[in-house]
Amino acid sequence: MKHYILMIGFLVLYLIGTTGLKADEGSVERRAPNVLLIAVDDLACTLGCYGDLIAQTPNIDRLAQRGVCFQRAYNQLPLCNPTRASVMTGLRPDQIKVYDLDRHFRDEVPDVVTLSQAFQNAGHFAARVGKIYHYNVPASIGTDGFDDRPSWNRTVNPKGRDKADEQLVFNAEPHRKISGALSWLAADGVDEEQTDGMIATEAIKIMAEKKDEPFFLGVGFFRPHTPYVAPKKYFDLYPVESLRLPFAPQEDRDDIPQAAFAHNCPVPNYGLDEKLLLQATQSYYACVSFVDAQVGRLLDSLDELELADNTIVVLWSDHGYHLGEHNGVWQKRTLFEQSARAPLIIKTPGQKGRGVCRRIVEFVDIYPTLADVAEIDFPKNLPGRSLRPLLEEPLAAWDGLAVTQILRPADKRLEKPVMGCSLRTERYRFTEWADGREGVELYDHHADPNEFNNLAINPDSKAIQVMNRLRPLLRSRASGAIPTTPFNPRRL
Repeated sequence: MKHYILMIGFLVLYLIGTTGLKADEGSVERRAPNVLLIAVDDLACTLGCYGDLIAQTPNIDRLAQRGVCFQRAYNQLPLCNPTRASVMTGLRPDQIKVYDLDRHFRDEVPDVVTLSQAFQNAGHFAARVGKIYHYNVPASIGTDGFDDRPSWNRTVNPKGRDKADEQLVFNAEPHRKISGALSWLAADGVDEEQTDGMIATEAIKIMAEKKDEPFFLGVGFFRPHTPYVAPKKYFDLYPVESLRLPFAPQEDRDDIPQAAFAHNCPVPNYGLDEKLLLQATQSYYACVSFVDAQVGRLLDSLDELELADNTIVVLWSDHGYHLGEHNGVWQKRTLFEQSARAPLIIKTPGQKGRGVCRRIVEFVDIYPTLADVAEIDFPKNLPGRSLRPLLEEPLAAWDGLAVTQILRPADKRLEKPVMGCSLRTERYRFTEWADGREGVELYDHHADPNEFNNLAINPDSKAIQVMNRLRPLLRSRASGAIPTTPFNPRRL
């Protein structure tokens, strides 16, 4: 009898122990995932994982291999303030009425719940290090910039030696401020002395501090925004003699509307000679590799802190960037592919799908995607949609469309401001300036991926058919309206 009671006691203790173990295991499994949101300023698809043969970006490429690399992701407005406000609110520019650098989204939508606020509401600690919302670069480095206080529990604004060394920056266009001119500096010192190096350091500290609780950490790097500043060793990766300017036919600009060219790049290549342009190209790529190294530090720290398996990692750039395409277009503010398309890489815990996704997606999809993956509550009226099906299967069927727009201010060429809106489908890019009054563009990406041949000039019957189909889709999507019927790309 004693033996029987003793056996029952051992059995009870065993069951209690195993039940407790399963509960502990279950609590680990049920713990809310962290979010590491990495924003890079003015980064084009100049990355190895996007097929760039020049870029040396092993760390971002590593992230792409671990997650899904969206090869055709498009921002809503290729200018810092509007696109960042759009990503963080999940709303289109026409909904928040932010088209330039001077308006805050809460002026139009004061009660909007931002992406990081949604995670705060779900119990996450939300912090920002560096540039997530808009900053004037380099003037606002070290300040809160054009931030949104309700979005964060904590903000950190590092300021490195790049600010102290601004007088050393070479400006190829002395009549313009270094913030918007082709300007650069091969800097002395080490990565950790630069603002972006300090941003990585501070972000790692927060991850270590908050490793035992769910966090939403926004990490925003300032480069490769002008002035292009990085330690000298990154310039050495790209000898000037190994670089070339982009090819374009001599007559490339003949069929492009005047409004299509950004007002801040009024003449091809700013009138600079090839030597200076190649030095600018070298400087830009140097900054890309410098930022890549800082991304590597973040990824390494996730592994070292044993956070990688429970952290959603998102890397995105606010928009694309021109390096001389279309016979001398530089920087942003256009609706061409190089400006509208931008990097987007997402890695989620236990991700089923990996590799390349070539479906058309938009930056307004980022908010609902992260909320969906983390299984938190978020506004249901957002115009974007969750990319979770593509994270699980990058080749899944997807009726993708993307709208990008830009407001062209009045200047010597334009009597009044002109809004340009562009629709990207699997095959075409269709663009209207002032609803077509200031010009129309249509490019067939199957035959013309560099957008050299504007089919809207003297269109044939096929081009007319395509434009008639795309025009109402463009105008409804730009306004933030949700279509009542899905788009079928096979109809084109």
